[in-house]
Order: sequence, then C-alpha cells, then structure tokens
Amino acid sequence: MVHAEIDILENDILEKYPLVLDILLRDHTTQKNIFWATNNYIELGTNYQFSSPMLTESITGQNGNIIMPRVKKHRDLQQLRARDMAEVFTPSWICNAQNNLIDNAWFGRENMFNSEISLVNGTKSWIVNKEIITFPESKSWQDYIKDTRLEMACGEAPYITSRYDTTTGVFIPVNERIGLLDRKLRVINENIEDSRDWLQAVQTAYKNTYAFEWQGDSLLLAREAMLITFIENYVLKFGKEPVLKSIQYIAYIISWNLWQMDGLKAVIPNSCGTKTVESQSLFGDTQQLTKSCEGCSKGNLRKHNGIYCLIRDWNNRDLETGKKNRKIKFVDLLKINTA
Repeated sequence: MVHAEIDILENDILEKYPLVLDILLRDHTTQKNIFWATNNYIELGTNYQFSSPMLTESITGQNGNIIMPRVKKHRDLQQLRARDMAEVFTPSWICNAQNNLIDNAWFGRENMFNSEISLVNGTKSWIVNKEIITFPESKSWQDYIKDTRLEMACGEAPYITSRYDTTTGVFIPVNERIGLLDRKLRVINENIEDSRDWLQAVQTAYKNTYAFEWQGDSLLLAREAMLITFIENYVLKFGKEPVLKSIQYIAYIISWNLWQMDGLKAVIPNSCGTKTVESQSLFGDTQQLTKSCEGCSKGNLRKHNGIYCLIRDWNNRDLETGKKNRKIKFVDLLKINTA
C-alpha cells in the first residue's frame, strides 16, 4: 500500500491486512456493521440504501473505488452533502490552531508542537517545533498520551489525524501533522525506542482518543485514517510495517472509539420512532400499544426509544463484574439537566 496517497483503497486493506476491513466496519452497539446513513449511493443498488449495512463486498472488488475522501467527490455531491447534512470540512490550519489552544492550556505555555504563521495568500499554516517536547514538572509524557480527547461529528477526523488537508487534498508528511492523535504519537516516538514498549504506549494513546460520526462512509474514512496513521508512524520509527496482529488490535480499538451516532440524541442514527410494545391490563390481558419517542417529542436526551450507543472505558473496571474495559452508554457520560 502506498501510504502517501490520501485515498486509502479498501481493496488494498482487504488484500494486505486480512480481517482488518471487517473489523473497521463493525458497530459494537448493534453487533452488526455500521450502515450507510446517507442516500448518496442508492443508485448502486439494494446494498446501498440509507439503512443498508456497509459490507466488505459492497466496497471492494469492482466496487473498490466507491469510498473516497470528500475532496475527491464530485463537486455536486459535495454541495449536496453540505446542504443536507451540514457537511463542511475544516482546513488543517484551523484544526491546528484549535488543537494548539487545547495544548496551550494543558502545558501552560504556547507553541509546544508548532508555531502558526500567515501566508501571502491570506491563509495560514504552521512551522513545526523540532525540539523534543518537554513537560511541566507536575505532568509527564505518559500523562499526555493518557489524556482523553474527543472529536464530535468528526467527518474524516481531521482534528484527530491530519494525513491530508480535507479541503485541498494535499498530503501532510508524518512529522508535520497536527492532529490530537498525531501529537500523542510524536511524543511516543520521542520517548520510546523499544518496539514492544512503543506498541503498548500507542495502544494507550488510541484508547484515549474518541470520535463519533453520523454518516457511515465518513466514519469508515476516519477509521481508515487512524489505522494508516498507526502503520505510517511504525514505519517511520522502525523502518518496517507492524505485524498483522498489532494492526488488527489497533483496528479493534478504533472500531470501538470511533462510533456511529446521532450526536444530538446519543443513539444510533434514525433508531428512534413509533414502536409497538406489549402491556398487560389489570385482568391479565395482553395489549399491543404504540408509543412515539418521548425523547424526540419532549427534547429529553435520556428518554429516547432508539438504541443508545455504547463505548468502551478502557481505563476502569466494571463495578459489577470486575472486568476491565467496561462497556458504557455514551449518554451516561453527559451531565445534562433534562428536567
């Protein structure tokens, strides 16, 4: 696979990394695959309807060029998605500026990873700080990679890993990237030489990096970008690709940490609605009742009848079972007054 290409080809993943594409298509809340959640592909057939699951066979073989970054999509389709789903992608220099604000607060000083500059064309860019990142006395590089970060409505996840500028399609070399995960990987590369220790630290970084997205194709692109970012960094550090088992495990972490969700409801997209439930009367008779979604009608985040999304808390044990990596509802993390 030529990793310098911004368009990650599903046929290449399928051929070179067995089972990885299947892992990247998994939805752990439903125990099925993620689904398209868009009508942009319905002309391709019954496997490409809004609610159709995204299948390996639907995006490989002769269909291997279906999934592509937004910048490579036809301009009419870009405009349609912007109008229907408010899909607007952010230039890398803006992602960098906003990520810098996070790090300025975390480190207590500015320009840790790069310095922002203005260009003659009126846009901005950055110059990488090539000095090894140093940490405040009260914090360590391990604290940094364990710090939990979340990108909301992530699209192709430009805030997490900036493999390319999502607005221009320009590829960004590994050492110049500015994403939340890119920064964690840089810190790991600067502090670890042993490959086993490196892999453990990188797994920790991935386990503490989260994002959600509505549309299935964008979600897959984001998951693929995080996967290839892992491979690219390993190659940069050790001069060869990681073994398949390591790639598969990173893909598994990604499949949990980047999930498909309606960000306004914390449920699987379009899973709310009018549903039939059984109820028993005082006389023991079973009745069929139809109920609409109380969460949707009353705007109560905790009363939706859709499927609430699950994520993994990799750092804590389940209080009942004692098992690590407990599953939790994302909505339970939100402190919102629903009265």
